[in-house]
Amino acid sequence: MEATRRQILTGAGAIAFAGAVAELLGGAPGAASHGAPAGAGRTANAAAGPAVRADTGYGPLVPDPRGLLDLPAGFRYTVLSRTGTPMRSGEGPVPSHCDGMGAFAAPGGGLRLVRNHENKPTAKFPVPHVPGLVYDRGGRGGCTVLDLGPGGAVTGERVGIAGTAYNCSGGPTPWGTWLTCEENEDLAGTNGYEEDHGFVFEVDPADPHRTGAVPLTALGRFQHEAVAVDPRTGIVYETEDAFERPFGLFYRFLPHRPGGGTGSLRAGGLLQALRVPGVPDLSAVAEPGTRFDRVEWVTVPDPGARRTPVRLQDFGPRGITHAQKLEGCHRTGRYVHFVSSFARSREGSAADHSGQVWRYDPEHRSLTLVVVFGPAADTALPGESPDNICLAPGGRLMVCEDGDGAQHVYALTPSGTVFPVARNAQNTGTAAQPAYGEFSGVTFSPDGTTMYVNCYDPGTTFAVTGPWA
Repeated sequence: MEATRRQILTGAGAIAFAGAVAELLGGAPGAASHGAPAGAGRTANAAAGPAVRADTGYGPLVPDPRGLLDLPAGFRYTVLSRTGTPMRSGEGPVPSHCDGMGAFAAPGGGLRLVRNHENKPTAKFPVPHVPGLVYDRGGRGGCTVLDLGPGGAVTGERVGIAGTAYNCSGGPTPWGTWLTCEENEDLAGTNGYEEDHGFVFEVDPADPHRTGAVPLTALGRFQHEAVAVDPRTGIVYETEDAFERPFGLFYRFLPHRPGGGTGSLRAGGLLQALRVPGVPDLSAVAEPGTRFDRVEWVTVPDPGARRTPVRLQDFGPRGITHAQKLEGCHRTGRYVHFVSSFARSREGSAADHSGQVWRYDPEHRSLTLVVVFGPAADTALPGESPDNICLAPGGRLMVCEDGDGAQHVYALTPSGTVFPVARNAQNTGTAAQPAYGEFSGVTFSPDGTTMYVNCYDPGTTFAVTGPWA
């Protein structure tokens, strides 16, 4: 097993870290008192390997002779799709910059993957503009849908939505659609756009024309990153990945038609932002297990943000709570977890860190800092700049790394262990100065047997099977 700096913890620090992660992942009931935390391309990594316990990892990563994806022994990958190759629909090449992704069951034992493409106006391969699915003729982002048969082979690949901008992450709905988020807030008339951007859109994996390209304006216009929908209440939680001070906010949207099914979010609702009294910047909180009770939700004055970005609006004399690089957002049990990828005081944050994981408890209206990463010490090891997250079989939290140096998917286990699950072996730099694209879009099949994950650049979608349990 590859050791990481996250495992170099001693004494009370290690105990606190383990308890925090156990609570995060739904284990160790007593931890609550802390308030803490298939087509082509098979690799030789398929060599036999034993299943291991959840707290010991899967073993060291085996270099892939094909130079694509390093995995532990006993695991294997399949390349499902690559940027620039023709889509099976004939609509054009696979678009650039594969990002957030969701997996949905399909009739007959198949599966559908909805994949974001975080395309700027300069993207080499835009999402093709298919009639009926285009929001803005100037937009090059959007989503594609991969159809997989019962055996995991790709049977179709097509456009899900087009003409959007910077489709970064998103999240699934309880009724089986995908909410794709624009991490951009350009107005019409800028950068070649004919429409305003900064919205969330709904994509029906089975029939994208059913949802079309309709912005869900009531969910706000800002630099969206990810969303998580609470199936019990229908509340939509949203993160804002703002790059400049005063940085982004954590939101909730109270729909007029909670749990109303496809298209229901168009009926509108109330957008609110999180206020932690006395905490204007979450980066200032450094101790895992710190819990804030009775946090507040403040109604956003102008969700459309036509003149003033939401994060700059007047939330009253008590202000609002900001955080740098709010990215991954995921519902785990009764909680909602979200990620701050990093904070840098030189860029205006109150303090420095290389990643935070926060847990919000809607029932008790409490916010807990579960895990803090950093400061970065060795960029060749996993454990900095967490981004997309998802819950995996066996109670592990899978995290996509978006930092410097080598890039990994890594896992946090209920016992507090951090270990790498995959490493991007696609060197886009040189032998002397290697460079590796981030991972994104990690998600699992509904039956838990397959992990799907994207390499952002060069855009590659992988299916990974092995002894996950």
